[in-house]
Amino acid sequence: MKIGIGLPATIPGTSGKLILDWTRAAEQGPFSSFGIIDRLVYPNYEPLITLAAAAGITSRIRLMTTVLLAPIHKTSILAKQAASLDALSNGRLTLGLGVGAREDDFLAASAAFHDRGKRFDNQLEQMRHIWSGQPLSEQVGAIGPAPVQHGGPEVLLGGYSQAAFRRLARWGDGFLSGGVAPEMAAQLFRSVEDVWQKAGRPGKPRLVACIYYSLGPQAAEQIENYIVNYYGQAGAQMAKSFPSSPEAIRSAVQGFSNSGADELILWPCIPHLDQIKRLSDIVG
Repeated sequence: MKIGIGLPATIPGTSGKLILDWTRAAEQGPFSSFGIIDRLVYPNYEPLITLAAAAGITSRIRLMTTVLLAPIHKTSILAKQAASLDALSNGRLTLGLGVGAREDDFLAASAAFHDRGKRFDNQLEQMRHIWSGQPLSEQVGAIGPAPVQHGGPEVLLGGYSQAAFRRLARWGDGFLSGGVAPEMAAQLFRSVEDVWQKAGRPGKPRLVACIYYSLGPQAAEQIENYIVNYYGQAGAQMAKSFPSSPEAIRSAVQGFSNSGADELILWPCIPHLDQIKRLSDIVG
């Protein structure tokens, strides 16, 4: 199982310089991918712009949205941005996409909330069409540039409903779970594999898990502070399940490896570069 690391782009107060310094340091470590979370109504950095900045100062590590809220974006523009980033990074983009659950993000984007699932289905179909290089319609030509990865960037889909699983079986290359324990992830992964097989898809879906982590003095307190800030008071209970010691990190890595995950992304809760070194010493 590969180990990736999140960018601290959603932690309030994080500077642009720190994100770039974090990117350079993590590129030198044992990590396979960067992960970045998407919100609109929150003081986070925009994911694709941040990953483009990361692409310019790295050459190895993959760039992954975990996840991007596709229905708040214009489809053709999102497809062009993703293709551009894939080309600029020499094929390192993994586009993790989700339908979104916070209505304020949709209000801020002037996007409808109630039919977001149906629109997401249409977006996935249209983006695949755009990445194939075909004209958009009889009146509109092809939208480039061509992505480096054949057929477009790797697409991982989040979501835990049956509709989400069916969507993945039709349009996705794999599944992305976020914030759940290894045991729950294992159940989700088996469900994904089942719908994948029933849909007649060849091979296996790629399975990626994401959790938060924090290391060092007051690590557990730092996790709770950030999670409550991001998720509200409901996050206080969630925060207790995330690893905040070397032993807990090792246990989580083993648990997700046993679950069948192909990759584990660890999102940080503290915007300090020592979090990279501390994590590298454990998982490297």
